[in-house]
Amino acid sequence: MKILVDADACPGRDVIEKAAKENNIKVIMICDLNHSLHSDYSEVVYVDSGFQSVDMHLINICEKQDIVVTQDFGVAAMALGKKAFAIGPKGYIYDEENIDRLLFERHLSQKVRRGGGRTSSIKKRSTEDDYRLYKNLIFLIEKENK
Repeated sequence: MKILVDADACPGRDVIEKAAKENNIKVIMICDLNHSLHSDYSEVVYVDSGFQSVDMHLINICEKQDIVVTQDFGVAAMALGKKAFAIGPKGYIYDEENIDRLLFERHLSQKVRRGGGRTSSIKKRSTEDDYRLYKNLIFLIEKENK
């Protein structure tokens, strides 16, 4: 098991590393060349800055039972297809029961925006988000170790 992070726009990296360190799990943070990340714990992998290059690299190295941290529902769906776990940076776990609905809602929102409409804005990150992310990462780690 390893934790793969879609790190281009992933808040909560410190929470991810804390959970990983406590359980001696490798973390790989993947970002494109337009970003600069530094970590004393995680391996940072840089990929070209092409369209979805981070997503494709992450999915290519993803294996069964890995934990993928992403806010992209498409990446989460592909990770689930590889029998990995998927969780958002706010700590919400993606699974077979909710991913289809999330993908459909994303499709509807894109349709509204293409038509000139507006969709709701993203809420600011809170301490509850950090707590949920930590708690659910530990849940997924323990789920794998059972």
